[in-house]
Amino acid sequence: MAVSTHHLSFSTGGNADIIDITDDVSDALSKSGLSDGTATIFAPGATGAVTTIEYESGLISDLKDMLERIAPQNTRYAHNLKWGDGNGHSHVRAALLGPSLSVPFSGGRMQLGTWQQIIFIDLDNRPRDRKLIVQIVGE
Repeated sequence: MAVSTHHLSFSTGGNADIIDITDDVSDALSKSGLSDGTATIFAPGATGAVTTIEYESGLISDLKDMLERIAPQNTRYAHNLKWGDGNGHSHVRAALLGPSLSVPFSGGRMQLGTWQQIIFIDLDNRPRDRKLIVQIVGE
């Protein structure tokens, strides 16, 4: 079993900025030279999340609306009272979505559904420079 680790770097706008990283992960998989196994995409930090979605404008809007309903920005968070940084909602949202995703691959291709893309969501309340880890395990 071989392991190949890659990094993705990009800037985001914050405030639930949703970035399609499917092609970037696919490129990392190609560079790994592995044909069968699992790719794990991990977002270091406490205000980013990785998941899948059908990456189209309506669903992107729906996801942002859902995040606001579940963990509204303008409500009381103990984190904000303690640190004064105003991103308590960002941490709660990231905890709900999670920092990582595992995707199986076979024949050198990720086994995603037809309308399924891998996304990173920057949930912080300000623009950020982000770095994701893509670790590919297989043969």
